[in-house]
Amino acid sequence: MVDYHIPVLREEVLHYLNAGDKHLIVDGTIGDGGHAEAILQNSGPQCRVLGIDRDAEALARARKRLAPFGERIILVHGNYSEIQSILAQRNIQGIDGWLLDLGVSSRQLDTPERGFSFMHDGPLDMRMDREDTTTAADLLETLSDKELEDIIKHYGEERHYKKIVRYIRKAQGKGPLSTTASLARILSSAAKQPRPARIHPSTRTFQALRIAVNRELDHLQTALSDSLNILNAAARLVVISFHSLEDRIVKRFIHDEEKGCICPPKTPVCICGKKSRLKKVTRRVVTPSAEEVRLNPRASSSKLRVAERIYV
Repeated sequence: MVDYHIPVLREEVLHYLNAGDKHLIVDGTIGDGGHAEAILQNSGPQCRVLGIDRDAEALARARKRLAPFGERIILVHGNYSEIQSILAQRNIQGIDGWLLDLGVSSRQLDTPERGFSFMHDGPLDMRMDREDTTTAADLLETLSDKELEDIIKHYGEERHYKKIVRYIRKAQGKGPLSTTASLARILSSAAKQPRPARIHPSTRTFQALRIAVNRELDHLQTALSDSLNILNAAARLVVISFHSLEDRIVKRFIHDEEKGCICPPKTPVCICGKKSRLKKVTRRVVTPSAEEVRLNPRASSSKLRVAERIYV
């Protein structure tokens, strides 16, 4: 029996997507297919899901899990930021809902050879799509000190970025860093906290490298912008994020597209011509219940935001 990844905020996703019969929902990060399965089980017989994932291994598991739904499921190996071309290739003009469950999956974290986690020793890889060529180890070898500092500072929100890069370079003087365990040891050495830290000293740097390897924030910004071109009227954008960088991007995008006009406050009549294109559905961020966190501790940092496409 296959042990499938547990989808976070399952009931909330179903509620806010509100998938109806004849709807086409896109799951841009289908993973093991947990959310897609729930959508198909709780919608009409003509509702379809188009699932996209960069990870071919995840897509294979989703294909097996969702096989009973037949033609109601369409699976694509690709990046959700390519949504416009994916739809165009299939002559799809618009969609009725778009789900993005961002970040790394539990299965990716728990598979040592994928190199995402400092809790398991494995190659320093971190590629979500193994067809990509650049690994985390490659970044450590090829980036300048300044480039590496910027990544750790901005993507990891790590205060000690300069010290960390110094320790990495010192270790590289003895040979290349090629495993997660070797990097984790260096990061623990660089931390040397007098008291136990709130989070593991490797957490922020591993996050930063993963985001850089997969260009996660670039793809998110592209996808959010493109959502305005593909969502039908009243279609909903549902985004689950797991760290503040992602959540801030989503929050700002929805705010700006709901606001519309960007004229200076004292301008008597709008001259910019920018109209509202989204309406907030969730006025505040949605977080998992205590019971969900108890059953699935990795859901604890998840945040869900929802907006609806409007045409003014």
